[in-house]
Amino acid sequence: VGNLFSNKLHASRTINAMASNRLRLRAMLAAAAVLAFAPGPAFGPGGAVAQGATPAAFLGVFIENDNAAFEPTSDAERARAAKVEEQFKSLLEASGDYKFVPVTAAMRSRIAAGQAVGRCAGCELSYGRELVVSRVAWIEVQNISNLILNMNVYVTDVASGKSVVMHSVDIRGNTDESWSRSLSYLVKNYVLSKAGAGG
Repeated sequence: VGNLFSNKLHASRTINAMASNRLRLRAMLAAAAVLAFAPGPAFGPGGAVAQGATPAAFLGVFIENDNAAFEPTSDAERARAAKVEEQFKSLLEASGDYKFVPVTAAMRSRIAAGQAVGRCAGCELSYGRELVVSRVAWIEVQNISNLILNMNVYVTDVASGKSVVMHSVDIRGNTDESWSRSLSYLVKNYVLSKAGAGG
């Protein structure tokens, strides 16, 4: 009788252990399924976009030199334009509001050869759709003289075609510092404050 009771008890424990293992297996499979189908960060041509950040493309810094016939655009000004582009993208990405995707060399060549961005019957929206982004941005620097310049920042929603940011500031002095400080002012007061607008 003792052996029979012991065998029944062992069998009962074995059945309970098997049932417990089956429950743990089901829980593991359910967790794996949730992870497999959970929404992750969006991806675009430039790689992963940070969670919650708006995917965007920066189309360039364009210098409009009103005195090009007498004072052609200098290498120093072109270098400032490149620095302003990097500063703009860095400031916006650091805020967590935007993630910029790369603009290919081929597209940059098309932009340079085409009509002015913003005055090209919506070409900026076509570039944005091609790059699979939500917004496009660009900057214009109008060189009125070596002492007076004007910086304009534009951000446009690709889906709606509506302007999210269109603002300008006067620059006093044609230096690295004056360009950088003007851009910082525009970004802080007009770009980041409207990061969630549009669309």
